[in-house]
Amino acid sequence: QVQLVESGGGLVQTGGSLRLSCAASGRTLSSYVMGWFRQAPGKEREFVAAIRWFGGSTMYADSVKGRFTISRDNAKNTVALQMNSLKPEDTAVYYCAAYASPFLASPSASPKSYDYWGQGTQVTVSS
Repeated sequence: QVQLVESGGGLVQTGGSLRLSCAASGRTLSSYVMGWFRQAPGKEREFVAAIRWFGGSTMYADSVKGRFTISRDNAKNTVALQMNSLKPEDTAVYYCAAYASPFLASPSASPKSYDYWGQGTQVTVSS
């Protein structure tokens, strides 16, 4: 079992920045992929970014490329999502997720691949 706890959400104006953090516990994460997803009211959960713990390879949704950065801290067992140049359309509940993956496989953007989920943290961007 992997436990995930998100933090760092809040209210920010358009153009502002927020940094989300996901604290992971329960397993050694070296063979895991960690992802961030978001879900706005009335919409399906969508992929934001993912990182392979071993090696640090990353993947981003087109809508956040150049604005968001995903990273991991091996010492703290945390994954962060730095969000810059925020837009009202980034408003959503953001979820941290994880799954065990073969080392050579690319990170998945499908929520169906992820076995563990945090409780979510609200991000609201005002116009």
